[in-house]
Amino acid sequence: MHKVLAIVGPTAVGKTKLSIELAKQMNGEIISGDSMQVYRGLDIGTAKVTTEEMHGIPHHLINICDVTERYTVARFVKDAIAAINQIEAAGKVPIIAGGTGFYLQALEQGLNLGGNQEMDESPIRQELLTKATEIGNEAMHDWLTEVDPHAAAKIPATNQRRVIRALEVYLQTGNRFSEQVNNDSDLDFKYITLTTDRNLLYDRINQRVDVMVTKGLFKEARWLFDQGGRKLPASQGIGYHELFDYFENQITKDEAIDKVKQDSRHYAKRQLTWFRNKVDSNWYDLVQQKNSVSEIVEDASKWLQE
Repeated sequence: MHKVLAIVGPTAVGKTKLSIELAKQMNGEIISGDSMQVYRGLDIGTAKVTTEEMHGIPHHLINICDVTERYTVARFVKDAIAAINQIEAAGKVPIIAGGTGFYLQALEQGLNLGGNQEMDESPIRQELLTKATEIGNEAMHDWLTEVDPHAAAKIPATNQRRVIRALEVYLQTGNRFSEQVNNDSDLDFKYITLTTDRNLLYDRINQRVDVMVTKGLFKEARWLFDQGGRKLPASQGIGYHELFDYFENQITKDEAIDKVKQDSRHYAKRQLTWFRNKVDSNWYDLVQQKNSVSEIVEDASKWLQE
């Protein structure tokens, strides 16, 4: 069983700082779970960790592809598993830090990402999601208990996505999910989710964007725009495509900055909703000091010893 510590939560809540501190105290190395930090040249808008901020802690899956490449969730799963194996071989703890929930879900649950369909585009999955809305999580879990009692015993009824995934495997293949050889059979995730007061978080996001602007966000976005602009996969990242309208003289500079702030706040809200609904996690507030790093280290250390 490969134990993986995952530091997640909304943007601007302190994931990077915490992950480095945990890596120091727990003999760990960090894997980026951010879908944008893989791109070389996009440093400011992605809030990419600097060499100085790393404090000598090795980081994986940062600056591994060009902005002209499309980095997929399937590639992330492959790269992350390779990094986990490498870190464990060195006798260290793998720590994933990032807020791209879709990537982490795919890695943890061993989802079948073959072919051209993304997870949520599966017709069977859509039917199961609709049915879950109609009959509720408990009834869906009862159904799973009937067809795959071993899987149902391991998956709580509240974890709707995992229940649906197990049912999807059964309906698609005729085989029980508990009999599948998937990534989740040997990956044991411990989620540490950071959060704080919503208004305080939004203030931190606004301030972060202002700092990005002073550091050269417009210059970085202009470089991406000149590389191919909206045609590039990397151009969808928040902090970049909003500025393209300014470069095309459709909005003012101040309007572009406000749009980055707005989109960042909306993204943070979606992240909070994702991690609240999709994973079993312990929640911590370091911003308001309702929790401490030492408390998180203690919780994570107990889990490692289980």
